[in-house]
Amino acid sequence: MNDQTFGVIGRDTLLSMSGLDVMQAMVRGDLPYPSMARTANVRCDMAEAGHVIFHGAPTENHLNPMGTTHGGWFGTILDTVLGCTVMTTVPKGSVYTTLEYKVNLTRGVPPGTEMVAEGRIDHAGRSTAVASATLKGKDDGKTYATGSTTCIIMKIEG
Repeated sequence: MNDQTFGVIGRDTLLSMSGLDVMQAMVRGDLPYPSMARTANVRCDMAEAGHVIFHGAPTENHLNPMGTTHGGWFGTILDTVLGCTVMTTVPKGSVYTTLEYKVNLTRGVPPGTEMVAEGRIDHAGRSTAVASATLKGKDDGKTYATGSTTCIIMKIEG
């Protein structure tokens, strides 16, 4: 992880920008990443309308009692990527929240293995959005997990 700052974006700042502008400001370092990104050891490399790419790696802090990467790390990474993909479609003055998400694990990730997570929008409507994502090994290109989400988009008044 780089020296990116972490924190919460103020409500007024968040609502004054489109979701795409917020995501691109995070990538540039003009806005902080959410603190969960530090916890999960992940960061966004690219944000375009309906498309994001993140990278990260599980650490010893993400292991289960068997010494393998905890399924919660997979869920956290994919939920982050899926939500941020939706965020790139959210208009100024609106926010989103996850209604449901699903994760399928296909193989374990050894700690320290660099991963690339890519999200794409499947549907972006006025009140709902659907996105899908993959988690692949940076070096081997193998799929380690996939996910999908449905989110609600809400206009914030005043």
